[in-house]
Parts: sequence; C-alpha cells; structure tokens
Amino acid sequence: MRNPALLAKIADTVDEISGGRLILGLGAGWHEPEYRAFGYPFDRRVARFAEALTIITGLLREGQVDFAGTYHQARDCELRPRGPRPLGPPIMIGSTGPRMLALTAKHADLWNIWFDKTDNRPAGLAPLLTRVDAACHDAGRTPATLGRTVATLIEIGPHAPSTSSASPIAGSPTQIADTLRAYAAAGVSHVQVWLEPKTASGVEAFAPVLEELDRS
Repeated sequence: MRNPALLAKIADTVDEISGGRLILGLGAGWHEPEYRAFGYPFDRRVARFAEALTIITGLLREGQVDFAGTYHQARDCELRPRGPRPLGPPIMIGSTGPRMLALTAKHADLWNIWFDKTDNRPAGLAPLLTRVDAACHDAGRTPATLGRTVATLIEIGPHAPSTSSASPIAGSPTQIADTLRAYAAAGVSHVQVWLEPKTASGVEAFAPVLEELDRS
C-alpha cells in the first residue's frame, strides 16, 4: 500500500534509526476494505506485489534500480545514503499461495505464517514447510537459507473475546514454553507472540514463560 521506492527509503531510514534491528515484513495484502478505504486497487495483487518487490530488493540490496513495469516504475532510482547494513534489512514475506511462495523463495530472507493458517500448533506446520522447501528447490535455492517464522496466539490470562478464530496456546508457563520449543524443533527460528490479553498485565503474566525458555 505504498510506493515501493519510497518504502525502500523508509525501511533503510528506520533501519538506521533502530541500529540495524528492522525486519521488513511485506505481503500482497488480502483485506479488501483496507484497499477501498485508502483508494488502492484490489485487483492483480500478486502481480503488483511482484513488481514492487523487484524495486524494493533492487534498492535495498544493490542501492539502485531502473525498472518500468505495468503497475510500478522506478527509473534510474538510487538509494542514498545507505543504511547500516550493506544489503539492507532482512525481508520477511507472509505467504501460503504458490505464486507468493515462489516470490518468497526468490527474494526473501524469512518466510512467515500467521497463526490462523496452522491452527496455532507446531504440528500443523509440517505440510506448509514442505511447500516452502519445494518452492526453494524450484527457485534453485537451498531451503535452509530461508528462515522460517511463525506468529502464534497465546492465552496467558482472562480476556475479552478474541478477534482471532485460532485456538490459542494455553496452559502453565512450562507447558507454553514446551510448545514454543516445539516450534524451534520444527525448524522455526523466530516466533512472534500475540498475547491474550494484549495488555501490560498480559505481558507481565508472560514473563514466567520467558524464564522457562531461558533455562533451556
């Protein structure tokens, strides 16, 4: 939902401000009301995203791009000054469809899955990880070079009805920590935690889980 060249500039700037800690998450989008609210076209989202990704990766990794596509253009475009990392921040793409997985395997550093897609359990990842591996092979890439990340819903205390349809991970701090370890055993290197409740008290209640993980 942004001009891709401007987005690359924003990402490099935020990477500089954060001391090289930014992960740039990208996707083609799916929620049509968001597009309508901002006046963005909703058609051919993957085709539009593919062109945008060409511009973004060219600027972040090479510092320049000259591209004219059907939906996006960036002619003789340079990214100056460069951010703190020579290849820019790592790019993470959330994807499950075959065309998006192909783009992920070609361009991304990290693959991501939202918890609604896997019923929030490590065991549900196996079929998806097989598809990610296949996309990497099709792209001529070693699967191990593409990081695997998961967003997971964790019920840590009483809360209002959740907006998510996924069954949350729940239990004692030890049980929750064991489930998070299972993600690591499945090959996931990065877990994004969505807590219920999403409050300061929820974060405090999650602290014992982190203490359990620190003992690993």
